[in-house]
Amino acid sequence: MSSTARRLYVRRDTFPIAGTFRISRGAKTEAEVVVAEVVESCKRGRGECVPYARYGESLDETVKTLESLAGAVADGLDRERLRTLLPPGAARNALDCALWDLEAKQAGKPAWRLAGLPDAPKKLTTCYTLSVDEPAAMAASAKARAADHPLLKMKLTGEGDLDRVRAVREAAPTTRLIVDANEAWTLEMLRRFAPVLADLGVELIEQPLPAGEDEALRGIDCPVALGADESCHGLDSLDRLKGIYRVVNIKLDKTGGLTEALLLKQAAQESGFDIMVGCMVATSLAMAPAVLLAQGARYVDLDGPLLLAEDRTPALHYDGGTLFPPAPELWG
Repeated sequence: MSSTARRLYVRRDTFPIAGTFRISRGAKTEAEVVVAEVVESCKRGRGECVPYARYGESLDETVKTLESLAGAVADGLDRERLRTLLPPGAARNALDCALWDLEAKQAGKPAWRLAGLPDAPKKLTTCYTLSVDEPAAMAASAKARAADHPLLKMKLTGEGDLDRVRAVREAAPTTRLIVDANEAWTLEMLRRFAPVLADLGVELIEQPLPAGEDEALRGIDCPVALGADESCHGLDSLDRLKGIYRVVNIKLDKTGGLTEALLLKQAAQESGFDIMVGCMVATSLAMAPAVLLAQGARYVDLDGPLLLAEDRTPALHYDGGTLFPPAPELWG
């Protein structure tokens, strides 16, 4: 192999979370990520992913999967070929985003131009996520954040959730609110909770029921818009969500990278869905490609670095809930 041949490097990184991040499925104090780095001559492209146990992924298996593609990368693997080799998921996301970054740097053009976007990315308003906790603790967090974050997202978990939302609404009376049950509710809970949440000004309920039980929501008269998160992955998941959800949450770790995410966004818009662009708890390197995807989205949830005690350098720039596009030194 010549010194200028394309090489793939894979590594694991760990970043401390500021405190503890809790959702209905559990809690964690660290963000464990996998980075794919593709180097050719003096150019380097990077991508980051978060393997997610909920989807049967692990750090070790993700690293192994990526390392198995070293030969294909050396032979010139491109993003379209990658989509045929790996299914949607974390491993494909890291490598897909690394290839976007490398292509941009080799072409001397920003990734948004390569993606065919009509305009350069603009700053976005991202929500800030409140971990599941006791009502008073969530209210205190909301009060501390409300002035700088006009949109808050509450993680919920089941019984007691109405008390949590009431407490947050009292602490942040003018802040926009969305809630995310992460599959923790039953249909009975949704029917009972939704009218109260509507009265409290909640705009969106993400993934109230377990993925796979979506059909139970068909035809339900819900006064708050419903969003699909765990039920929405790649392009092949879209058709079964029609007529059930109003919003789809697109995450690069679910679609397997920016390439399919852009296709999914277009297909979802053409099908009448509103778009939310979300993230796992990860660093600025994982958020940067999603900034392109989030242009024009109804909801943006790219607050991963805000939940960390320490981010990468260079990092994205946030001013409260305002997220600015990435510098090319970070990605793209």
